[in-house]
Amino acid sequence: MNKIAVGLVIFIIFNMGCQNQKKTERRNNPLLSEWNTPYGIPPFSLVETSDYLPAFKTAMENHKREIDAILNNPEPPSFENTIVALDQSGELLTRVDNLFSNLNSANTNPEMQQLAKEVSPLLSAHYDEIQLNEDLFQKVKTVYGQQESLGLNTEDSMLLAKTYERFVRGGANLPEDKKEEFKKINKELGLLSLAFRENQLAETNDFKLIIEDEADLSGLPEGVIAAAAETADADGLTGKWVFTLQKPSLIPFITYSDRRNLREQLFKGYIMRGNNNNEHDNKAIVNQMVNLRLDRARLLGYESHAAYILDDNMAKTPEKVYDLIGSLMEAALPVAKAEAIELQKMIDAEGGNFQLQPWDWWFYAEKLKKQKYAFDDEALRPYFQLENVKQGAFDVAGKLYGLKFIPRNDIPVYHPDAMAYEVRNADGSTQGILLMDFFPRESKRSGAWMTSFRKQYKKDGENVIPLITVVCNFSKPTGGKPALLSFEEASTLFHEFGHALHGLLSDCNYVTLSGTSVARDFVELPSQVMENWAAEPEVLAMYAKHYQSGETIPDELVQKMKNAGHFNQGFTTVEFMSAALLDMDWHTITENQDFDVMAFENKSLENMHMIPQIVVRYRSPYFAHIFAGGYSAGYYSYAWAEVLDADAFEAFKEHGIFDKATADAFRENVLSKGGTDDPMKLYVQFRGKEPTIDAMLERKGLKE
Repeated sequence: MNKIAVGLVIFIIFNMGCQNQKKTERRNNPLLSEWNTPYGIPPFSLVETSDYLPAFKTAMENHKREIDAILNNPEPPSFENTIVALDQSGELLTRVDNLFSNLNSANTNPEMQQLAKEVSPLLSAHYDEIQLNEDLFQKVKTVYGQQESLGLNTEDSMLLAKTYERFVRGGANLPEDKKEEFKKINKELGLLSLAFRENQLAETNDFKLIIEDEADLSGLPEGVIAAAAETADADGLTGKWVFTLQKPSLIPFITYSDRRNLREQLFKGYIMRGNNNNEHDNKAIVNQMVNLRLDRARLLGYESHAAYILDDNMAKTPEKVYDLIGSLMEAALPVAKAEAIELQKMIDAEGGNFQLQPWDWWFYAEKLKKQKYAFDDEALRPYFQLENVKQGAFDVAGKLYGLKFIPRNDIPVYHPDAMAYEVRNADGSTQGILLMDFFPRESKRSGAWMTSFRKQYKKDGENVIPLITVVCNFSKPTGGKPALLSFEEASTLFHEFGHALHGLLSDCNYVTLSGTSVARDFVELPSQVMENWAAEPEVLAMYAKHYQSGETIPDELVQKMKNAGHFNQGFTTVEFMSAALLDMDWHTITENQDFDVMAFENKSLENMHMIPQIVVRYRSPYFAHIFAGGYSAGYYSYAWAEVLDADAFEAFKEHGIFDKATADAFRENVLSKGGTDDPMKLYVQFRGKEPTIDAMLERKGLKE
């Protein structure tokens, strides 16, 4: 055999070996195998980062074949063979993507972050290829044009409408040359959003306030000091104290520290994230994103990105959003100004020779609250042990909806901090699975959120239960004490749990419409209405127990908390609404330009008459809700939903906060329905009328 022949044989054998190796790898990839786990929860411990890319590619190939099957179906386009088939397609890809994206937020690493940059453009191109496929759109359009004669029920009609709208909003009506531009914009926006999030995480993790002199801990509660010492130990700084930009560290420090210079240092570290002119600076990304979003909106025939986004929400137009925010700012700004004057008087009375600054507000507001109401937020913390607060939320759901939450140690979790629960109905049937993950770590982004590894839907007549997760960043156990929450953290737990109930109690046929797949300004209703129970005396008596004595929170302390309920509401409302207005200002631009990001922000705040003693809740370089999340031109939705939730909770108060008929109506018309009907129609079916802003203003103490 000559050398050429020998070489050819070696090449063939080597190539066959590589192919067999690839086949083995593919066969053994846990992401592409059946998950023989309880309820199909992801087998987290079996998945390696290297599994994701081949899984994504295989899943996209599978999805493409499913789309091709729809395209090549010789039967005339119908609701079943086109619309339902589209809803059911891409199941494997969704499974892989949900797992990867959720862990990239809650338990990431540099390899996953790098992989996200590789996967993002692949996914963007994949979905654009589907949405911009002219033949596929024609099939959808044909069915949509026949909707009046198809005899569809409400949910089917909504699926048809949403599918058609998704294609139109996804550029299906664009001419071919514009489609290419549209694809390019989507790809760039996906990568920029990832970069923004990574920069924010890096900036949060990189800043540390290191205290070496124990005297500089003056004013801080014992638990806060113990937590800072444990953080220092973990960083190899034994004998020192480390404070970070995570909220459980930041907020207590700026609220209680007597050291004004250190409060300033930590506060500025927080508000300067993404704005330090370093490798993690986000200003250029903001500039690019707002211009690209405008370009995309214009391609689709909208004047601005906000007009494009809101057309698919309850608010419908930027004008309605500005009207809502404007009315709340008009009510809150005079109150905030009066609060600032009162805090300045306290500073002056103490002999402070300085003007009130943003890093002073939390500190002096807490002192003033103690003075006015003999009430200290830290006095509440011993009564809000995390386990008890969590059980309190579970018990409320039990009383309202008959749910039981059963700990399941046999269900896989993605981190030792996470816990798994089987959620059962009163009849013992399984409603869903809930994972909960509460503590900060460098691998987790900041904030709190609910998401799903799998949404609820029905397949072949069988109900597929949802796999829901709640992720938070709460104060950790320290100094031998359990995790003790502030009341704000307790409210956050109830809030995210409300989102979880929206996902868990979904009863929809189609995954496209199930759970939290609703208008952005409706999705916060279930979460925000749930917060109301956290502060009700009847509920506090159920879960607010002293972590040492087991004593129920005293009525006197509950009354003090209630008395102080309207305190500082000017600040709270202005801080929030200024962020909502800033979001709208960024996304109602109608001309492309090279923005000086901070100059634009300052002008926006000036236009809303923002007072200098308050900093907007989210400055542009770390406003992740709108530049790395799904809330662009949508941050107002928390306020919109607050109007709904204040009005909705009135229905419960009218009949009793655990009234079964009211709870059943809320579950039936809101929690179970997902996006299967018009949200205002669903709300009116529950409440019997449209909401007004009155209940919300009264609750905040802003009503004249």
